[in-house]
Amino acid sequence: AIEAIAFMGALRGLPLKEGRARGAELLERHGLGHAADRQIRQLSKGMAQTVQLLGTLVHRPRLVVLDEPFSGLDAINQGKLEVMIRALAEDGVTVIFSTHVIHHAERLCEGVAIIAGGKVPYAGSVEAARDRIPAQVRLETRAREGAWLAALPKDARRNGDFFQFPLPETGIEPLLRQLIEGEAGILSLSIERAGLHDAFVAIAGEAAARQLEADSAEVQA
Repeated sequence: AIEAIAFMGALRGLPLKEGRARGAELLERHGLGHAADRQIRQLSKGMAQTVQLLGTLVHRPRLVVLDEPFSGLDAINQGKLEVMIRALAEDGVTVIFSTHVIHHAERLCEGVAIIAGGKVPYAGSVEAARDRIPAQVRLETRAREGAWLAALPKDARRNGDFFQFPLPETGIEPLLRQLIEGEAGILSLSIERAGLHDAFVAIAGEAAARQLEADSAEVQA
């Protein structure tokens, strides 16, 4: 493993001796010191993938580009890789990676680019992507019926004892007052922001709809 890391560093101009020293340090830091003298083919997939990543870091780049780095890793090794990526970011390294697993991007990234149909319908911050979808209010009441029902938004959906609806533009306070005055008997109320997965589905769906409209217009022309 250490020779593989040193070799990858040498490809980027790092002397082999220094590459071996840095490689040994990296392997120890990431719990792979015992694998220093083992060949890559003798390592598990997770260990081999970690060694490959260490080989890209041994020359201390300021930009790291990773293609599906979490692919094929078990939950433990995925967690270790997340820790490694966070450490790189804290050291000022810019990390760009592609992934089909949205929660990795949500947990690790400040910015995302969403690709749908070979195009990029969105590029910006994770927070701005999530804000594209209104937060959802989840409400549970003691009362089942009453005049207070008229205070709920028209698009409120009832599911058993719960109501769910988008957060009103006026905020939650006016609605709360109406529910209290109407004796709805609020048992629980939570406001849940959309996740990046929801934003991806919405943004990719909008892009697909626009493409369908464009294709339809082209056919009609």
